[in-house]
Amino acid sequence: TRRSLPIALLRARESVMDPIRAMLQKSGLTEQKWRVLCVLSEAGVMEQTRIASEACLLLPSLTRILKSLEADNLVERSADAEDRRRTLVAITTPGRLLIDKHAAEGSKIIAALEARLTPKALNDLLDALEALQKP
Repeated sequence: TRRSLPIALLRARESVMDPIRAMLQKSGLTEQKWRVLCVLSEAGVMEQTRIASEACLLLPSLTRILKSLEADNLVERSADAEDRRRTLVAITTPGRLLIDKHAAEGSKIIAALEARLTPKALNDLLDALEALQKP
């Protein structure tokens, strides 16, 4: 398993996510909730299917997460004016404040992780990971 691609990806994921999870624990957020908030913070109002795709979540999981985030006043949902069957989701001011609260620490964590690689190695890694995502 030492050179197994699936195992190597899992080990790398845990190495990246451990310090991020520790940061999020201070606010009682899961990494899944954090991903949803980050996606909404970056992209603005979105339809649930797109959020699920962008945040790498299954739609049923996202539905449960959105209920919790809405109960905590971190997101708000509304029906699409053009298609009432679609639900739009937006981050609220408290949600943005939570993102902002962790921005500096999150940037330091990412910088420390990226510093383990040369700029070329980082770009090559990101390119390789992107290539794995394509069908």
